Amino acid sequence: MSDNVNHPSHYTQGSIECIDAMQSAFGTQAIQTYCQCNAFKYLWRANLKKASPEEDMQKARWYIDKWLQLQKGETE
Repeated sequence: MSDNVNHPSHYTQGSIECIDAMQSAFGTQAIQTYCQCNAFKYLWRANLKKASPEEDMQKARWYIDKWLQLQKGETE
């Protein structure tokens, strides 16, 4: 079963998630910037996309949490 917030199945090829491959290719700082931009995007459109903004708010939180993990040097 796909978890559209934490681990969307369409973001994984084999056992590697896209964000992990991006970090390997572009580095941690680039991914932190990516996380900031995505959190902003989900917050920006949360009330515009659906009747309930809950999923977009959860996705924004996921990207903020990922940014914090990267800042602390954690991998998850």
